Parts: sequence; structure tokens; C-alpha cells
Amino acid sequence: MNVLRSFRVSLGLLRPESVEVTLSASIKYFPPPKNYDHIEIPERQRLRVYEKVPVYPPNLKPPKMQKRLRYMRGPEPLHTTLQLKQYGVIATGGGRMRIEHFEMARLVVARKLDQKRMFAIWRIDPPWQPVTKKGQGQRMGGGKGAIDHYVTPIKAGRVILEVGGKCEYAEVHNMLKIVAERLPFKAEAVSMEILEKKAAKEKWEEENNKNPYTLKYIIQNNMGGCHKMLSPFDHKWYGKYL
Repeated sequence: MNVLRSFRVSLGLLRPESVEVTLSASIKYFPPPKNYDHIEIPERQRLRVYEKVPVYPPNLKPPKMQKRLRYMRGPEPLHTTLQLKQYGVIATGGGRMRIEHFEMARLVVARKLDQKRMFAIWRIDPPWQPVTKKGQGQRMGGGKGAIDHYVTPIKAGRVILEVGGKCEYAEVHNMLKIVAERLPFKAEAVSMEILEKKAAKEKWEEENNKNPYTLKYIIQNNMGGCHKMLSPFDHKWYGKYL
């Protein structure tokens, strides 16, 4: 019997029936909560209501306008950073916002915003560019159609709205994500930390890129005769914006 027992121990076949676990208490250090004492809540916490039609002087006829795709193409040169240094919605593509999109964003934010410690502001102008439309069934000719509605052109990188106050990003992420998904162009919910990480990542990738054959290099040197297939916008932004 002893020989069999020693044989099983040597092969690892003899194991204890139960394992005793000894619990030891230790001190855990959690980071202190963020301090929001420096943030002041304004009197108006909600997004303001924008007019459907811009106000013109009584003696001025509302002017008509061409589509002007240059108002939507390319990167936004100015309004690309968060003024409140907290959270917001940023467009990643170009497009045009109608009054229905303004109302959608306003209602979503008003429904989910805690007005005791949060507030929101617009970062875009109300609808100002006229869009004309002819009635259905009309023949060609007869001049430009009547003004149907007004829009606001948006470029890539433009901040649509901002949310600030005494709150974390996790509290407003769902609200901002709903607004970004319902806009007529590509957009995303961001925070100041996310924007800083993106900028640092782009800078690092540009500095540590080991492949010299970037799209910019290919277009500048007309490799493979690519100039025949590219538009002037590809020569200007090297395929980054449509």
C-alpha cells in the first residue's frame, strides 16, 4: 500500500480534496474625484431655438443662391476646438443641416440634460443658405425655382455643439452619440482628452512613418500617371477630404 501511495505521489495522481484560500485585507488607493468648483453654470442651460427662416429687412427680397459645394468641402479652418474644454459633437464629413436636424439635437439634449449641473451651447449658425425647388410636374425653363427651405453648410472638423458642467464624459456620451448618429453627415461624440490623443497619434504616425510612398508623395510625383484620374480636390487635400 505504501509503495502504491508513493507511486501515485510521484506521478502527481494524489491531490488534496479541497484547497484552502487565505484572504488578506489590504489598503486600496482610489484616485480622488475631479473638482468642478471652477465651473459656473449659466442662466440658460438648454440649447436655444433657432428660426426656420432668417430675418431680412422689410424692404429686402430674400436672395437666392447657388449650391456652392466649396462651403461643404475640405477641412474647417477655424471652429475645430472645444471652447469649454469638455465634451461635444464634431463633424467628420461635410454636409448641410436643415432646421429638422437642429430641432432633433435640441430635443435630445433637452431631454437628457441635467440642468442643475450641466449646460449646452451651439457652435454653428442658424440656417441661412437658401435652397430652391421647383414644383412637381413643371416643364424645363421658367427661371430658378422658389426658395423651399434654408440650411447651414458644415465642413469636416466643425464643432456642432458643446456640453459642459459638473459631469463626467460617461454621463453625456450616450446623449452626444445619439445626436451624432442622427445628423445627415458623419459625426462623432468627443471629449477634450479624445481630441488630444487623436492629435498626438496623428503627429506620431507622421513622424514615425517608414513608408515613403504616401498618397501625398504619389500625387506630387504623378506616379503611374495618376493625375489623369484625380480631381482638383485630390491635388489640394491629397485624398483626405472628398
